[in-house]
Amino acid sequence: MSKAVKHPSFEQKIFVLDTSVILYDHNAFKNFQEHDVAIPIQVLEELDNMKNGNETRNAEARSFIRLMDNTSGDRIINEWIPFNGSKSGRFKVVMDNKPDKLDAEEIFGKGKFDHRILNAALSLKQEFPEKRVILVSKDICLRLKAKSLELYAEDYETGKIKNVDELYTGKATISNVSDEVFKTLKADGSIDANGLVLTDDSANHFCILKGKRKSAVTYYSAKESRIFTIAPRTIFNISPRNEEQSFAINALLNPDIKLVTIQGKAGTGKTLLAIASALEQRKDYRQIYVTRPIVALSNKDIGFLPGDIKSKIDPYMAPIWDNLRFIKEQYNNDPKMQGRIDDFVKTEKIVITPLAYIRGRTLSKIFFIVDEAQNLTPHEIKTIISRAGEDTKIVFTGDIYQIDTPYLDAESNGLSYLIDKAKDNELYAHITLGKGERSELANLANDLL
Repeated sequence: MSKAVKHPSFEQKIFVLDTSVILYDHNAFKNFQEHDVAIPIQVLEELDNMKNGNETRNAEARSFIRLMDNTSGDRIINEWIPFNGSKSGRFKVVMDNKPDKLDAEEIFGKGKFDHRILNAALSLKQEFPEKRVILVSKDICLRLKAKSLELYAEDYETGKIKNVDELYTGKATISNVSDEVFKTLKADGSIDANGLVLTDDSANHFCILKGKRKSAVTYYSAKESRIFTIAPRTIFNISPRNEEQSFAINALLNPDIKLVTIQGKAGTGKTLLAIASALEQRKDYRQIYVTRPIVALSNKDIGFLPGDIKSKIDPYMAPIWDNLRFIKEQYNNDPKMQGRIDDFVKTEKIVITPLAYIRGRTLSKIFFIVDEAQNLTPHEIKTIISRAGEDTKIVFTGDIYQIDTPYLDAESNGLSYLIDKAKDNELYAHITLGKGERSELANLANDLL
């Protein structure tokens, strides 16, 4: 009789967490069900070095340190401590141990925390040969190094989108629409959607209706279960150049929509439309915040740059200023309006600043635009939205395929996560912009290179 083969999913495992995982999600070490979790001592040292500051990674470091302290209580943390619950595993801090056989520091070089973290995992593998030891890291290179040392290595999957190519686009085409529908839309401006075959009737989205000879650009409201016509609308002298931009403007101006995401490649008009829409509605909001996360050059903080704080952050905010300058240029024949736009900045009606500089504020009656949102983690996105007060509208723009941070990708970044999770909420609207409108030359670069 052959022996029963134990399914890999029921194996006892020890997950070794890298610092990058903690900075992505400080609750990570509680998300491994019945398995054990090990934190190398070098991870605590790196978190200690990151605990001060206003960046989200600093807040994540502080949160994890507090979480470990609360979970461990008065127990020694270099010994296994059970999580709460009978189906939960245990956790411990792994000291700076060197394995007997493979030594990552001897192979890859000394003086790097990553190699000592690898040694911690190798030591656990040696100590517990009956268990599968898995290094969990957002750092692709570290995972490859682990695999070269015969260690199992995985990305942290929580918050990842399964199939980014099928991510919600916020738009659909409905064919074979009867002439009667177009007649009603023209007369009333809307129609009950129950007679139409919708791809998704639980989510707000934009629809292009096509009949034998007619077509219409519309918006479907899931709350009302109605289709509304959309007419091209100029905002602060910026006119939509295609149907997708009309969709975006509609979402940005809709008072019933409090959360908007706009995804698309460079040159599709994401940031420009968001800023122009905010200015168009400036009387409805106390302030307009336009912000973006700072992705430090060569992984260095902005402190290494010369000059005062303004000169340090200006290079990061330049794309936003460029968009505001473009809007101002639409009023070349109206010096009075150009002066008013300058006054918006001087009086802080519109505030352009890095995301870290407004973290912690209560966003009441604010039109809040977060550019380059693909460089945020899901937890950062959640933190921003949770700051929203009454009468606030939040807009996230970005390109999920243009990631500037080393530990995020198209599947794990916060913008993709938000689009996937929020699509069925009645307060939310999304549109993916596909057509570049910057210039023919820019389109050539995006399409061919």
